[in-house]
Amino acid sequence: MTPDPSPAPARPVAPEVSDDPDADARALASTLRIRILRLCLDESLTNREIAQRLGRNPATVLHHVRTLVDRGFLAAEPARRGTRGAREVPYRATRKSWRSPSQPGQARVLVDAFLQELALVENLDDQPMVRLGLRLDAEATRELLGKLEALFQEYAQRPSDPDGTPYSLFFSMHEDVQRRDPGPSPT
Repeated sequence: MTPDPSPAPARPVAPEVSDDPDADARALASTLRIRILRLCLDESLTNREIAQRLGRNPATVLHHVRTLVDRGFLAAEPARRGTRGAREVPYRATRKSWRSPSQPGQARVLVDAFLQELALVENLDDQPMVRLGLRLDAEATRELLGKLEALFQEYAQRPSDPDGTPYSLFFSMHEDVQRRDPGPSPT
């Protein structure tokens, strides 16, 4: 089925406050679910289309889609007719995951999902990348993180350009433990 070229419908709005943060954390504790949210970020896709893009079994994907719908991370849009006349339900990400607090173990899931997506890029040498080593005090660290958070929020709230290229951005700032001062050496 070819995508509908008409303007995208208004983005579904997720509840701001979760009634069960632990259930939300469990829903986001899967690289496959994170990747499903990315696919449905600015495009409505049916379960079959999601499974096809991920190279997965539709029944497996449906389990994950239902979990994301149940927790408010995906919203079902009005059903449509597929190429063979079957009723299909497209789903769209609500962006609730952007507002969900981080849970223990979620960082590893985000890294793994990003690495799975990055592995699909044909030529990494053509992609913009930055790796920077810094040594900052607490105030400079807060300043840097504040500026980055403001920039990420600005772009997260920007409407998607239907003619634009989809991009993935991953940011991680961590202590560079290999450069940490080991202290005096034992004698």
